[in-house]
Amino acid sequence: MDIIISNASSQPIYEQIFTQIKNNIVSGRLKEGDALPSIRTLAKDLRISVITTKRAYDELERAGYIYTVAAKGCFVAEKNMEVIREERLKEIEEHLKKVSELAAECDLSDDEIFEMYILLKKES
Repeated sequence: MDIIISNASSQPIYEQIFTQIKNNIVSGRLKEGDALPSIRTLAKDLRISVITTKRAYDELERAGYIYTVAAKGCFVAEKNMEVIREERLKEIEEHLKKVSELAAECDLSDDEIFEMYILLKKES
């Protein structure tokens, strides 16, 4: 699992770790039951504080993406597909809001936006 930390990002490091691990879980690159690197190992690999790594893991556990087994480590939790679906719906809504704002700036109609979507969908 590759995690890339950007010191230039406005996003705190623990959030960068949280987001990247979460995305790996949601996309299926990390499967249910897969072990995550230990907090100390990840901190060492990323050259960051153990406290920062622990905070990211705590947030992942609180959100239901991972679970901890004492003296064994952290593991990917069973996916709650409804939670994942809700996450994705929120992301889609955010993107659609941005599309709506940009479309208004360009004076595009709903039909023109829909036509663009259809064309993009055919290309993928």
